[in-house]
Amino acid sequence: MSLTATTLTDGKTTEDADRLAQAERQGLRLAIICRTVAVGAAFLWVGGTWAFSGFYPNPWIFVGLGAFTAIGIVHASVIGTRFDRWWMKYAIYLVDATGICMTFAFFPISSSGDVPQILAFRAYGIYYLFPLVAMATLSLSPRLVLWTGTAVVVGWWAAFLIVVSGMERTLSWGDLTPGAGFDAYVGVFLSPDFVGRGNRVEETGFLFIATAILALAVVRARRVFRAQVKAQAERERVAATLGRYVPEAIAKRLIDDPSALAPQERHAAILVMDIAGFTAYSTSRSPTEVIEQLNGFLAGCADVIARHDGVVIQFTGDGLMASFGTPIDSTAPEQAAIAASRGLLSVAERTDFSIRIGLAAGTVASGSIGSSNRQAFTVYGDTVNRAARLEAHGKVLGKAVLLDEAVAAHTGWDTERFSAQELRGITGKVEVFALA
Repeated sequence: MSLTATTLTDGKTTEDADRLAQAERQGLRLAIICRTVAVGAAFLWVGGTWAFSGFYPNPWIFVGLGAFTAIGIVHASVIGTRFDRWWMKYAIYLVDATGICMTFAFFPISSSGDVPQILAFRAYGIYYLFPLVAMATLSLSPRLVLWTGTAVVVGWWAAFLIVVSGMERTLSWGDLTPGAGFDAYVGVFLSPDFVGRGNRVEETGFLFIATAILALAVVRARRVFRAQVKAQAERERVAATLGRYVPEAIAKRLIDDPSALAPQERHAAILVMDIAGFTAYSTSRSPTEVIEQLNGFLAGCADVIARHDGVVIQFTGDGLMASFGTPIDSTAPEQAAIAASRGLLSVAERTDFSIRIGLAAGTVASGSIGSSNRQAFTVYGDTVNRAARLEAHGKVLGKAVLLDEAVAAHTGWDTERFSAQELRGITGKVEVFALA
C-alpha cells in the first residue's frame, strides 16, 4: 500500500507584492506615529524651558509644532484609503525637512534680535535632521529614504546660504594663515562672523553617506521580505496542490521537514477499513451514483481520521488504510485509532454503508520510497499485515471492528475476547478482540 506524490510546476504570484505594499503602509504609519511623538517631545521641551528656566521662546514655535502635528495626523488617517496618493509621503518629508531648516534660517535665537543667526548652526546643529532620515526607513521605501536625505542636505545648505547672504562679513577656516597660533584660532572660531563652510560640508557629507547606507539596508530588507513572502506563498501553493493528491498532513510534513518522511521504524497503530458488500451495492447502481456516494463517504471518513491525528495512507477502492503515530506524532496512537473507528461507524450509519475495521498496533516501518522523479509514502510490516487480516476476519466472526491484543489493552470500551484465531497470511495464532 503506497501513496504517490505528484510533480508540481512553478507559478507566478502577486501575493508578495501585495504583502510588501501592506508592510510599507504599516511602516509609514509607524513613522508618522514616531514623528508625532518627536514633535510632541519638542513641544514639551520648549514649553518646559519656558516654564522652568524663564526662557521665553518665540510663540511661532508653538504654532509650527502644532501645524507639524496636525499634518502628521491627517496623513496617517488617509494612508491606505482611497484618498491616499503616492506623492503624499514625499511631500510630508519635504515639508518636515524644509520646516526644520527654515527654522535655523529665520527663527531668531534671542528675542532681543542682536544675536547673529549664524550662531544657530553652531549652538544646535544638523543632528536635528537625522531622525527624519531614520524614520523614513520605517516605510521600507529606499526612494523615500534617499528623497528625505536629499531634502535635508539641500534644505540645510539653503538655510545656511540664506543666513550667510545677510552677513556683512564672514570668516571661515580658510581665513587662518598657515602656522596660526592659539590666539588666531580663538579669534576666528569665536568670532560672531565665523560661518564654518567646511563644517557644513562635513555635516551634509556624513548625513548623505548615512542616508545611502540606510537606503541600501532598506533594499536588503525588502529583498529578505520578498524572499520570505515568496517562500511562504510557495509553501502554501505546494501544500494546496499536493494536498489534492496526498494526505494533507503528509504534504505539510514533506514541505516543513522532508527528512521526517525518511524510512524509519516507529510505534504506531494501523487502521484498515473496508465496505462490506460493496460489490453487490455497486452492481445495482450506475457507476456515476456509486462514485458520488463513495466519494462523499470516504471524504467523511478522512475527516474523522484527521480529527484524531491520523493520516490516511491510501484509499483502497472501497476502503482505506490509516496510521496513527507515523508520520505524525501521537501520544496515544491506540486510543486515537479506537476513537476514529467509532467515528467511522457513525459515518457509515449515516450513509447506509456497512463497514469492517481491523486495528493493530506495534512497530511500523514507514517512509517515502522510489526514485528521484517519483516518490511514494508507505507503511509496512507485520502490524500493517495484521490490521488488514483482522479487517478481513471480521467477516468470518461477524464483527464490525476487530482489534489485536496491543490495541485492546488500551481501549476504555467494552471488548469481546475470542479464542486465538488463525489469520490468513499470519504465522501462528493471534489473540483477537471485538469492539462492543
